[in-house]
Amino acid sequence: MTAGGRVAVIGASGYGGLQTLRLLRDHPLLEVTFLGGERSSGKRWSDLVPFLPLPGDPVVQACDAEAIAAAADLAVLSLPNGLASQLVPALLERGVKVVDLSADYRYRSLNRWREVYGAEARAHPRDDSALCAEAVYGLVEWEAPRIAKARLVAAPGCFPTASLLSLLPFLSQGLIELNGIVIDAKTGTSGGGRAAKEHLLLAEAGESVAPYGVIGHRHTSEIEQQCAQVCGHPLLVQFTPHLIPMVRGLLATVYARLRDPGLTADDCGTLVRAVYRQSPCVEVLPVGTYPATKWVRGTNRCLLSVQVDRRTGQLIVMAAIDNLIKGQAGQGVQCLNLMSGLPPETGLPLLPFYP
Repeated sequence: MTAGGRVAVIGASGYGGLQTLRLLRDHPLLEVTFLGGERSSGKRWSDLVPFLPLPGDPVVQACDAEAIAAAADLAVLSLPNGLASQLVPALLERGVKVVDLSADYRYRSLNRWREVYGAEARAHPRDDSALCAEAVYGLVEWEAPRIAKARLVAAPGCFPTASLLSLLPFLSQGLIELNGIVIDAKTGTSGGGRAAKEHLLLAEAGESVAPYGVIGHRHTSEIEQQCAQVCGHPLLVQFTPHLIPMVRGLLATVYARLRDPGLTADDCGTLVRAVYRQSPCVEVLPVGTYPATKWVRGTNRCLLSVQVDRRTGQLIVMAAIDNLIKGQAGQGVQCLNLMSGLPPETGLPLLPFYP
């Protein structure tokens, strides 16, 4: 075991925690040494999750910063929005590096977080503006050097991950117009978390496709923040998510107007391949081959495909990810790897079990 290889997973029995534990269970250099939870505190792991045995069958403990710091060098927080920020300052003070899977540190401005997550801000008051400014956004393919040096990383949401991996190569090169960007995205029901919700019942979600959060979805502002940071200008995107009757998977189709209508799909594909040539978790498909969520199910890969409609001058970028892996826990483990001095893909699945 290398130095810095002990990991605490907080919020262990939720979907994000479960995926993180599944990935770390067989990791060659990172070891889970602490399980934390609130409602599950005091319960033996095998009683909570008999289908995912862990070495030693640990007991889930209360989320006490002192106990976490005594057992771990790194912590993954898979907690509801607003709760991570109640624990993070104490962990950092004790030298524990943190990867937060919630939205608490994704915004550089605490006031902006309060605007977007108003209910959580009222329920869980916080005053950690400096940490919001310090936190590194955990989109590994664009922030790897900063993540490697960080003590606090805010892992992106699943929709922003697919959308940003699609958009940023073109925004960084100034190849698309800043106005008129449209993101049409579909996700499985696991994106809503493990807690019971009426609209995620099989009888409600099965055999149906439904848009939600059509105006003002929280991930819109997260996407806009990162796009503006890369291109150097504020911009607005039109983002519409849809709930699909499947458990896991996310497909985003992104539309933008090319500044140079002479660019071809092959030109655009060559650009994206160059951008991600050293990113083993991102693959660009041949022009005319379009990604399916089943192709990435259970993996930490993002499959991208680029097309250009010469008739309309529109660029079309399609991205498929597993919302729980590359869109959440797997990306969190990528960050842990970098923070531990390891290649980001270490211990992560890159090939699906198909079909």
